[in-house]
Order: sequence, then C-alpha cells, then structure tokens
Amino acid sequence: MQIKHKTLFLTLIMLSCSLLLILWPHNRAALQSLYYKEVVRTKYVYTRPPPWSSSLPVIYAITPTYSRPVQKAELTRLAHTFLHVPNLHWIVVEDSNKTSPLVSHLLQSTRLNHTHLHVATPLKFKVRSGMKVKPPRGTLQRNLALQWLLQTYTANDSQQGVVYFADDDNTYSLQLFEEMRFTTKVSVWPVAFVGSLLYESPKVNSSGKVYGWRVLFDPQRPFAVDMAGFAVNLKLILTKPQASFKLTDVKPGYQESSLLSDLVSLSDLEPKASNCTKVLVWHTRTQNPLLRKNITGFADVIEEI
Repeated sequence: MQIKHKTLFLTLIMLSCSLLLILWPHNRAALQSLYYKEVVRTKYVYTRPPPWSSSLPVIYAITPTYSRPVQKAELTRLAHTFLHVPNLHWIVVEDSNKTSPLVSHLLQSTRLNHTHLHVATPLKFKVRSGMKVKPPRGTLQRNLALQWLLQTYTANDSQQGVVYFADDDNTYSLQLFEEMRFTTKVSVWPVAFVGSLLYESPKVNSSGKVYGWRVLFDPQRPFAVDMAGFAVNLKLILTKPQASFKLTDVKPGYQESSLLSDLVSLSDLEPKASNCTKVLVWHTRTQNPLLRKNITGFADVIEEI
C-alpha cells in the first residue's frame, strides 16, 4: 500500500510539472530544473537507508537498550537519525534473557543493516531505588557487542570501520558521524547536558592535542569523557581483544576509562568537531510519561507502543 502511495505521489509531481511546462514555456528551463530536483529528492527520501558504499568505512553503532514505556519511541527516533547515515551497521543489545518482538519488529521495519543481540544484567548489578552507589548501566550489553565484532572480524580483515557507543536516549547531529568515520585510533569531542554542566569537553592545545578535560566530576580520570564523546577504530578493537568495560572493581564514572585505558594513551586521542569547539551530540533524556495504573474499561488493543 505504501509503494502505491509513493508511486501516485511521484506521478502527480510529474503531471504537475508537465502541465506547467505546457502553460508557461518561457519558464521551461527553471521548471525542468525544479522537476528533476523534486524527483531526485523524493527518490532519495524513499530509498533510505543510503546505498552501501565499498569506499567508506563502516560505522558500527552499539546501542544497549532495556524495556520501558518510552523504549520504542527512543529507538524510533534514533533509527530515523541512522537512516540518514551511509554505511552504518546498528548493533542493538537488549538487557533481557531473550530478544523482544517489539525491538525485532522495529529493526526489521527500518531496513537498516543491523545485528540484534541480548544479555540480561544480573539483578545485583541493576539500578534500584534507594541505592547509594548506582552500578553502571549497559556494561554487559556493550561488551557483548564488542565480542560480536571480535567473533565476526579479525585484525587481518580488510574491513575498515569505527565503533561508536550510541545510547538510545541521546540526540545526534548527522555531522558527528562523518567526523568520526575516519578515526585512526580514538577520536573525541564535546557532549552537551552531562556531568552537571552545559557541556563537557576535552581540552585541546594550540598543536591540536588533547591535554586534559573540561569536566566537573573527577577531572583526574584517565579519560574523563562521556560514553557519547568518543569513537574507536575497528582495527584497534580487533588487535586488543582484552579491552572491555569493567563491571566490577571500577569506581563510578570510570566506565569509559576502563575501556580506553586498554586501548590508547592521552596523546593518541584525535580531537574532532573543530578541535572540540562544537557540540554535535546532546545527552538528552525523555521524560517518563504520566501513566495511571489499574484503570478499568480501557482494553489494550495496541500490542506495541
């Protein structure tokens, strides 16, 4: 049905432009240009995702996710961003004992290149109300995605790519993905609305090298960067299979450092986003919907929301 609607839409555009060409022949060149631009634009929108290119490194976007009322909404929004990014492979890892139909159906409907995995976080590591020290969320899921990469590729493969940890609640500029695509080792950039600041950022000197961190929380961390603020070259992951996020024996806020310390030193970091002077990713959070429970007389006729 959708294909019929798209075909009808294109047909109407062609007929309208043809009629204008007949009625106003003196504007033929301008109208022809308008016609071709509209047809190209429309086909471009309807053929998402962009065609795969063998000359571009692949962006492996790793997204841990868990069941909640806004899960589908957040994944849908993220998918609509990814549909504009060439050569992107989306690795979605559910915090669950099995993959859910909701996430599976969503991934299939996007037509994005994707891998769907799952691993449940043990109860003792789950965030619960009243906890003084909250355990890190998404650790096992990110590590499983890294293991999938190690099992799928080897360091000797010709596959070029970059690995990015794209949480489902953030907002991403499309420019960010082109900034990270040709990362040599590890690239870094600012992240907005994080760490009780308007933005956190690497400090970059006049030589274009990272020498510290503009952060409020524990600036002495080896890598005081948010999860959304760095990307890693795929080859580096494949040549250092021991690198992973640590779930135990790591202080709060040190998840990123636990991985990056296994991969690079501070001098290896590559500042992006105009030497870390631009914000291209925002740590946004969706407000939980106000839902009343135990209401009678409202049948659930919609299975997935």
